[in-house]
Amino acid sequence: MTGVESPAHVPGHGLLKGRTAVVTAAAGAGIGGATARRFLEEGARVLISDAHTRRLKEHEAELGREFPGAVTAAPCDVTDEAQVTALFDTAVREHGRLDVVVNNAGLGGTSALVDMTDEQWSRVLDVTLNGTFRCTRAALRRMRESGGGSSGVIVNNASVLGWRAQAGQAHYAAAKAGVMALTRCAAIEAAEYGVRVNAVAPSLAMHPHLVKVTSPELLAELTAREAFGRYAEPWEVANVIVFLASGYSSYLTGEVVSVSGQHP
Repeated sequence: MTGVESPAHVPGHGLLKGRTAVVTAAAGAGIGGATARRFLEEGARVLISDAHTRRLKEHEAELGREFPGAVTAAPCDVTDEAQVTALFDTAVREHGRLDVVVNNAGLGGTSALVDMTDEQWSRVLDVTLNGTFRCTRAALRRMRESGGGSSGVIVNNASVLGWRAQAGQAHYAAAKAGVMALTRCAAIEAAEYGVRVNAVAPSLAMHPHLVKVTSPELLAELTAREAFGRYAEPWEVANVIVFLASGYSSYLTGEVVSVSGQHP
């Protein structure tokens, strides 16, 4: 099947004007980096975070040249509670409020279950699920304290593997299914103080890290499964995150939105 070309980049429409946001794992060219850029294009002030300090500084400088005064950065390893606390304290201190949080940090890898070590399993779950838990907890505490109301939004990055089976992905799939369940439960609790919690579940969004950890054969197979015969651009997933962060989704909470072009 011949793949459909990627669409043109969608310009910003001020959907997040006046909002302040934290985006984790935003130092690279993947979904986190694309989300930070799309938020800036939509008028938000953004604090980007990542465990990779050098890449984080480089991305802050790059975005800062395009969006002067609208972007800051703070390193954070989401497996470290002290660093998570410091990240959200920094967000409130520098911006005075916390409107939107995008929990994008995650860790993948490929290993057959019979060969998987405890360390491999635990590492993926600690970054992908526990990290999302730590950041969600920290965000909700501050949103509750500030009376965030209808402006408080959390968007988690899950995956279609939270629903679908793929060989070699037991740890990652279990973690992402956990993110989905966490999203639903957090949404029910957060509704009491007017905060919405949703998630996106991308299928295949291409970025350099994915290329490094996935064989060309598997990437070709996964791409062939997509209805359009192509993978998603990271900014296409970011567009859905913008929707969930904006007033256009004001009645949406506890939902997992599939960002997928896969065949049934």
